Amino acid sequence: MRNKRISSWMGVAAVSGLMACAGQAWADPCSPADLNGDGLVDFSDYLEFLTLYDAQDLRVDYTGDGMVDFTDYLEFLNLYEAGCLPACSPLALELASNPLASYPNAEFVQAYLNGSLVSVTVDPFKCPDLTGKTTNVYITTNRTWALGDALTDVRGAAQSVNWPGGSVAANTFSLTGSSTLPFDAGEDLGIGYDLVIDENNNGVYDGCDKIDGVTAAAGFYKVRDMTTANAATAVTQINTVSIPAGRTTAGWEDERWYYPTNIASRGQIPLVLISHGNGHNYTWYDFLGQHLASYGMIVVSHENNTGPGIASCKITQLDHMNTLVALQGSLAAGILNGHIDINRLYTIGHSRGGDGVAALLDDLFDGTYNPTGGFPRVISFANYAYSMSIAPTDFLGTTEGNPHTAAFHLIYGAADGDVCGCASSDIADSFNISERAEQRRMVTYLQGVGHNEFNCCGFADATGPALIGRPAAQAIQKAYTLAGMKYLVGGNVPSGEVLWRQYERFRPIGSLATAVVDSEFKEFGAGKKFVIDDFQDADNLAVSSSGAPVAGTVVGRVEGPRFNDINTAFTYVAGEAMNGMTRGRSSDTTDGTVFEYDSTVASRDLTFDVAAGGQDTTPWSYLSFRSCQRTRNPLTTALIMDQVFEVELQDGAGNTSRIRIDAYGGGIEEVYQRTGEGTGTGWQNEFETIRIRLSDFCANGRTLDLTDVRKVRFLFGSSHGTNQGALALDDIEFSN
Repeated sequence: MRNKRISSWMGVAAVSGLMACAGQAWADPCSPADLNGDGLVDFSDYLEFLTLYDAQDLRVDYTGDGMVDFTDYLEFLNLYEAGCLPACSPLALELASNPLASYPNAEFVQAYLNGSLVSVTVDPFKCPDLTGKTTNVYITTNRTWALGDALTDVRGAAQSVNWPGGSVAANTFSLTGSSTLPFDAGEDLGIGYDLVIDENNNGVYDGCDKIDGVTAAAGFYKVRDMTTANAATAVTQINTVSIPAGRTTAGWEDERWYYPTNIASRGQIPLVLISHGNGHNYTWYDFLGQHLASYGMIVVSHENNTGPGIASCKITQLDHMNTLVALQGSLAAGILNGHIDINRLYTIGHSRGGDGVAALLDDLFDGTYNPTGGFPRVISFANYAYSMSIAPTDFLGTTEGNPHTAAFHLIYGAADGDVCGCASSDIADSFNISERAEQRRMVTYLQGVGHNEFNCCGFADATGPALIGRPAAQAIQKAYTLAGMKYLVGGNVPSGEVLWRQYERFRPIGSLATAVVDSEFKEFGAGKKFVIDDFQDADNLAVSSSGAPVAGTVVGRVEGPRFNDINTAFTYVAGEAMNGMTRGRSSDTTDGTVFEYDSTVASRDLTFDVAAGGQDTTPWSYLSFRSCQRTRNPLTTALIMDQVFEVELQDGAGNTSRIRIDAYGGGIEEVYQRTGEGTGTGWQNEFETIRIRLSDFCANGRTLDLTDVRKVRFLFGSSHGTNQGALALDDIEFSN
């Protein structure tokens, strides 16, 4: 009876002492109660105490009276309770979340639009020590934390939360007042906050507290409307500035400038050069110049010699940038002098000007640019920190129309009536250029937008259904251009989420809710990702590009030879695997895999083994891949809707966990319903990137060893989502 009473009391105490989050750091416990010498005081020490107690072992004679009796039992409890429970340190966790209707039941994000609620989530299987407790939850200003710092809630008072345990959904709570938190950071895009669970309710950052945002990086950000100018920064516009004759092709010297009015009091800031297309005018970009200048940039739109072709176009673009940097002390009375950051040169080109962006980067990369007039060259490839092409042509092709390792952003409208993205013309395929980019690469694809919606005054060329119009297109253009610049150059956290989270779930404030926008996001380089399969191999269906086995039950699977529709039309032809692909010329190498599944079988799969070097996924945050529907395929046209499927990870012990891709918002977007280029309905195949947080596969106590992931499976059919479809898949990787 004695042991039963001890067991009952100690069982509760021991459990409470052991309930720590994964990765919890414990301090050294008191040694008298650490009977097994493992550095912890836990239930195993209690069992050892019982054994020694029954054996009358003097090692548990805590009173020192030469006997082992009930007073020693009481002293053991006192030691356990009053100083020998292991002391824990605060734990950094992702806490800021959005609730989800299906597994994993919460998404952990860092960016919240102004006006939206922030939620806090704790997975009770990872932090069982909170179960049954009522704690204060603080939203604080972002800071770097030290033990003992006082907790002050920006809302005026912390919020009391009772943690019931059981599931992620049951432990997700909206944070009162979070929708009205200040968001306006001026030229930055959002204000950062930290989130702290004060586990011991003492108003101090210590003990077993949980924190999202322990370092300088915030736990979450409230984000401003990026479609509107920053009202806090006045902008000056000079309608005409002419660079000196002889520094570029005669007749193409004029520029329009936009810059912060208080530039004289600033240090060095980015310089953005905007280059128009053929038949366009440099005065047509006030909306973009004013917008970017209000966020702390110098913007120059210039006359562009596009008529003769891309060779003359790129030289004009390079000459204007080179002259702006070289003559900043004399142009327009030296307004820009000392304020151009030469390591933050940004270039934006539209149509032939966008083609010129790729060509000028190639010239700088190859070292072949020589300024007109024999003037010194003061710019280099390394100075270009951000490059954007807006609906570019591709006249020069693989070798010369190449951004190489420059950070590159493509924006394109699916209703383009000029650079149409047609199968019948490689020159009109903008995506050729983005596929050649070898560093950070982003794509923003807008359905219902034509070529000239991206400037103020070009003729209405948009062709197709559900046209959204120039104001809506330009709002999206401004937001994603600004986000690309802020993220690629400054690593701005909220702008990064704008670039890769699905538009259906997270669209910029001020952008059209009914617009369809697809995003692609890809990193390159060692240490930034582990590639499971990018299909840039010998088109071997059974082996991935990382050398591991590939197998599956999907039908009609083809890999390569490249994402290029070769029959000059989008008309469906059975057996033409790459119909609708406008991602490369015959001289390009962009590859991927295509396949189908129909409603006759409820479950089909495509399974990729993970090579040995990537099985420990703990260095990475996401499983990332891109996919698209295949235009005019009967399996596509039968269901004009997003395609949905599941993704499964399997570890070395055979444990599995699955997530449906629509848990986070939308699926794989339906093809734009445009006609032409042959018979049928549907335009070019439009990819989008899906990123799933690896830790989400372990939510709600699912057993999965992320240090030993052996397989990545894509599961299709009615058992997993949409009952039929024709898809492409590419760039499967673990990334950060």
